[in-house]
Amino acid sequence: MHKPSLPVVFLAVLCLAGCQGVDSPTVSGISPARQPYHAGIAGWSVQSRPLMYRVYGNGEDVVLLMAGIHGSEAAGVPLLERLGQELMNNPKLLAGRTVVILPQVNPDGVKAGKRRNANGVDLNRNFPADNFDAIKGNGEEPLSQPESRAVLKQIERYTPSRIVTYHQPLSCVDYDGEGAQQIAEAMGEHTDLPVKRLGGRPGSLGSYFGIDRGIPCITFELPKNASKMNAQELWDSYGQATLAAVVYPQPLEVQTTESGK
Repeated sequence: MHKPSLPVVFLAVLCLAGCQGVDSPTVSGISPARQPYHAGIAGWSVQSRPLMYRVYGNGEDVVLLMAGIHGSEAAGVPLLERLGQELMNNPKLLAGRTVVILPQVNPDGVKAGKRRNANGVDLNRNFPADNFDAIKGNGEEPLSQPESRAVLKQIERYTPSRIVTYHQPLSCVDYDGEGAQQIAEAMGEHTDLPVKRLGGRPGSLGSYFGIDRGIPCITFELPKNASKMNAQELWDSYGQATLAAVVYPQPLEVQTTESGK
């Protein structure tokens, strides 16, 4: 792994300006309306790009959402950026909750428009699941990549009760782990994508965290044409399903505002 250069570090810090500083902690006792979020860097990619994360709220119920683990499936990136705006505009959504967002897990792959990271490894096959398979493209061993290690670190740090990841192009709501089907069905009530279990792939996040470790994992498979949609169009189509995962197990009742205009 290359050490990040000073210009890269400086740019990453600038990205955090207006939050609360790099990796600054949430202060307990301050309401979400007064303390909307903090942000930090979860780790660095092979090519020294920062893996940014944002945390909204400080409640006990934690949901973690991520996108862009496959660089060629990046429609979830603007969708999660738009989710952040929605949480800022609707602090009631954060009552009793913490929402952790990793909008771009594979920044090198997203930049190149390629599925794998800069080492040619599929990050969603690089977790230490019981079914890990060290075939070409999965990494010689689990967690061999800095990006997968950064994801593991954030999940272990925040111990979410559910995880939602955004992929393409299979057009369904997939799920892994005990209790995950109910979350998928709650999301499915707000989208025309069918709820369908595809099965855990070797070394995938769903296999490791969902099946092996018992954290419900939802793989929200956007359609191929989602890449042609802008952030508002993505939100109009899939935002309510995303919010259903945030507020689960409560039903989604909050009327959201239009933002980004």
